[in-house]
Amino acid sequence: MNAVFEALQYPFIQRAIISGVFIGCCCAFLGVFLVLRRLSLIGDGLAHVSLAAVGLGLLLNMQPLWIAIPLVMAASMWILWLADKADVYADAAIGLVSAVSVAVGITLASVGKGFNVDLFSFLFGNILAISLPEVILSVILSVVVIGTVILLYHELFVIAFEEEYAKVLGIPVERINHVLVLCTALTVSLGMRVVGTMLISSLIIFPAVTALQIARGFRLAMLLAAVFSIVSVLAGIFFSYLWNLPTGATIVLVNFAFFVIVFLYKRLR
Repeated sequence: MNAVFEALQYPFIQRAIISGVFIGCCCAFLGVFLVLRRLSLIGDGLAHVSLAAVGLGLLLNMQPLWIAIPLVMAASMWILWLADKADVYADAAIGLVSAVSVAVGITLASVGKGFNVDLFSFLFGNILAISLPEVILSVILSVVVIGTVILLYHELFVIAFEEEYAKVLGIPVERINHVLVLCTALTVSLGMRVVGTMLISSLIIFPAVTALQIARGFRLAMLLAAVFSIVSVLAGIFFSYLWNLPTGATIVLVNFAFFVIVFLYKRLR
């Protein structure tokens, strides 16, 4: 415990905790809706798009996060357009966009600064190196995402279980879908620093799947998902600090441990 209290004295740990908690809540809230709608892999697809943003940032010598946010949001709209207008299944649209994005990202990174430390910190996460401006941006955008989910909770709830029934009720399903995907794009962009582009989809999927194993209601599932996400982020930060482990991978492994524990508990019951 002394080592934990000692770690809390460092500003970089404080910044990591603040940004990690807010981004973890975003991932948890959105993850429940995405998992129930079988859209959880869109987080993985958009994460690959953020790789292109990182490559472009390295090429232009700019902060990749500022490029990733508009680029990933535009890519999310492209995925929906392909699924709606181009007669392409949603999973195929995600695969197309992610494949092109990875190719573009690798090309831009190789033309720019190459595969250096900056690129790998975005690929696999480096929340301990997050700067104060990135923390402020993460908090502001996380509040926007969480507020949007709370504001549209009832519409998202109905659409998550029965989209056709939602249309009958007069809910603007297409517009709500756009908002959900845009919020996911924002969260994926912010999550680059937490667990990296290669692992951000796990932060969206694991807490939601774990919570849905034991929750008896939808609100409880969202609450439990947020708890699992926050605890895994905090545990990952401290474990990585104490044992010199990669933070992003540690967060994901803690999430996986929670899933295994809850799954075994459910089976034993």
